Amino acid sequence: MNNARREALAKIREAVEEAKGDIEMLRDEEQEYIDNMPESLQSSERAETAESAVSSMDDAIDSLEEVVGSIEEAES
Repeated sequence: MNNARREALAKIREAVEEAKGDIEMLRDEEQEYIDNMPESLQSSERAETAESAVSSMDDAIDSLEEVVGSIEEAES
């Protein structure tokens, strides 16, 4: 692979890593929202929706980690 394509991949990897960091931040905020929810709401539909969002963001983070790993392999 030539340097231009390697540099282009590095920029894409950095963008994916930044997106992953943004999702992690949102996931942490949503988890904090759940953790601070009053007991009376912890079994509510709102809590279930928030927990589902956290789970989905965890899945997205895992997927982006795989993408970063694949890009790093291609850069080598």
